[in-house]
Amino acid sequence: MSIDASAIYAAPASSTGSTTSAAKNTLDSQAFLNLLVAQLANQDPSSPMDTNDLMAQTTQLATMEQLTELTSTSREGFALQMRMAAAGLVGQQVTYTDAEGVTQTGVVSSVSYRTSVPTVMVGDAEVSLDSVATVTAPGTTPTTPAPSA
Repeated sequence: MSIDASAIYAAPASSTGSTTSAAKNTLDSQAFLNLLVAQLANQDPSSPMDTNDLMAQTTQLATMEQLTELTSTSREGFALQMRMAAAGLVGQQVTYTDAEGVTQTGVVSSVSYRTSVPTVMVGDAEVSLDSVATVTAPGTTPTTPAPSA
């Protein structure tokens, strides 16, 4: 049995009365439940949905919700790791490439968490954590390893 899912994707009418269709790339759990309820409500009484199919769809919903939660937890963990890494740079000497392409070196004095990627203050420059190239103990000079023969 096929179900017309276009009603799920129809956007509500705006204040001007026109309807705009907003395409979704993925189904969320509410859309999945709406489809399941529509399928159950519109099934042929003489040929009801197989319980195995119903269990399979319910399991898919549970799996999708678990994966969504895992993804969210993973993102939060990565953000926390970046914050911890940035905080660990305070007092350390770092090397980075500035906007003009010049390599700069300085000591990190503070960290900012205003954006999704933490930034560190090196002198008067605010440097994104992913722009830091090297980290050394204060007072030492970063060295480049000699090429192997």
